[in-house]
Amino acid sequence: MVRVHKAVVPVLALMAVAAGCSSSEGRDEQQLTAQRENYCTQLGTWQKARNAAGTDAPNSSGYDEVGAVAQDAFLAMRPLRDETVGGGRTLAEATVAAMSNSDSEAEELVAQYCGDVGFETLTR
Repeated sequence: MVRVHKAVVPVLALMAVAAGCSSSEGRDEQQLTAQRENYCTQLGTWQKARNAAGTDAPNSSGYDEVGAVAQDAFLAMRPLRDETVGGGRTLAEATVAAMSNSDSEAEELVAQYCGDVGFETLTR
């Protein structure tokens, strides 16, 4: 199961990043706020699922759930992918690194992004 998760998440990440969506510039502020809230909600859900799966036995279905939740987070990130999160990274780059490569620095960047846009309570 872990092997499947490790193979699926990077593929989903690349698909989400490569999918055609424009940056957040010029969007209605209310729509942008809703998209940011959705992303931060999905990020927090992924963090909780990942943490729960880390305490389960390696053959547990928790790893399948983490992959499914990661897919939801990648989809929520798509319309926001070009927003900068610091460290010279975009939201897409940091999300992929956090979820696919267990990059703790990238995870801190996306969590800080959620804090900066007013949704810090939705992440861990």
